[in-house]
Amino acid sequence: MSSVRRVPAIPPAGKHGGDGPAVARALGLDPADLLDLSQTMNPLAPPVEPLVGRHLGALRAYPDDRAATRELARALDVDSEALLLTNGGSEAISLVAAELGGGVREEPDFGLHPRHPDGPRWRSDPHSPSGRLAASHEQADVWDEAFYALATGRWTAGRPGVTVGSLTKTFACPGLRLGYVIADPGLVERLRRRQPRWSVSSLALAVLPDLLTAADLPGWAAGIRELRAGLLTLLRGHGLTADDTDAPWVLVHQEGLRETLAPHGVLVRDCASFGMPGVARVAVPDAAGLTRLGSALRVSRDR
Repeated sequence: MSSVRRVPAIPPAGKHGGDGPAVARALGLDPADLLDLSQTMNPLAPPVEPLVGRHLGALRAYPDDRAATRELARALDVDSEALLLTNGGSEAISLVAAELGGGVREEPDFGLHPRHPDGPRWRSDPHSPSGRLAASHEQADVWDEAFYALATGRWTAGRPGVTVGSLTKTFACPGLRLGYVIADPGLVERLRRRQPRWSVSSLALAVLPDLLTAADLPGWAAGIRELRAGLLTLLRGHGLTADDTDAPWVLVHQEGLRETLAPHGVLVRDCASFGMPGVARVAVPDAAGLTRLGSALRVSRDR
């Protein structure tokens, strides 16, 4: 009998990420045991479970987003009438795209943004996938600030036009589905009419004020910069070419890195869907994740 260990086939990378559970199942792992660096979440966010546990009674009521909207508007320093809470950043993008259309300023950019040649121009900030913050002279009509808070320590740049955001990235709670749109009140009202009723769950609305109270944007941004420097040192120490960014991820120029690391329980994002074959996007992990990634790199190198 052969002593060679058969490596399970890794499912192909999803176009928009979020394929960690499928990869874990293919590897015979509990998804909780997978170090998923293919999706970018705040590595310093406090555990959300204790906060959610305080509000389980909200599950008995239909959603009412008025109080949560006021709390978020206060944090973002905008009028409540200029803010719409959404079912994650993806719904925010979908609603604005359906109402306004438009397309990205240049390729590559985030795959959920519209791609029409006419209409408003969209731009992610920090840019996805390059991870670079927009320069002061850059312009767009719709800004996607999903990672802006983690890159800058500020909630929003406060630019004119429309802004979409994702609180699930900031608080590392994608299951809660919390996003938003900032726009003039007339547009917000039109978007609200497009939005399915009770789009954001009662549980998410109830926990949002506690999430905002726990936020430490300047501290998180500074901590992520330090962790990102450690990630770059680790990757380069293993002979990998890695690009620094302003975002909670780095780009690694290494063909097959996803397939190399996945059998060791570490998943990174294949950038082929961005038109960047041979490049992987690696989210910044916490200190424990950095140690685990180093172990996976050592084992894969020594095999």
